[in-house]
Amino acid sequence: MNITQSFEIQRRRPAEPGATVHDRVVLDHLQRERGRLKVRTETGAELRIFLERGKTLALGELLESECGRLFEVAGASEMVVRGSCSDWQIFARACYHLGNRHVKIQVGERWLLMTPDPVLEQMLRQLGLQVSHEELVFVPEAGAYAGAGHGHHHD
Repeated sequence: MNITQSFEIQRRRPAEPGATVHDRVVLDHLQRERGRLKVRTETGAELRIFLERGKTLALGELLESECGRLFEVAGASEMVVRGSCSDWQIFARACYHLGNRHVKIQVGERWLLMTPDPVLEQMLRQLGLQVSHEELVFVPEAGAYAGAGHGHHHD
């Protein structure tokens, strides 16, 4: 009979170089946003995670079990759309239009990543961006008010 280890997580800690990490848990961007979830680590242990809501887990962050074991948060590869161009004004317009639609994006120097959406991909092409599909770890922007205690509303 195979008995799986199970750990309850209620504390998070920032990445600590040299910390003794028991195992890693690989999460996609949606899982890293949730405060409550049940997942398996790389070695098959079950983690029952109960954290404060509203604060996304960061890559490299540590989850601490009730018994003091540490589990490192890693990012899962997932399918994303890359939009890129050489013109800053075109790039800024694309970011504006995606932000206006509340689309989660990861931003680099004249490139952005987002989850696949044929309508939005066509919009990016029409704006003048080159669009491609890739599989990699997606780390969307947290948002201007993340962790600041502000609500979001439109007047």
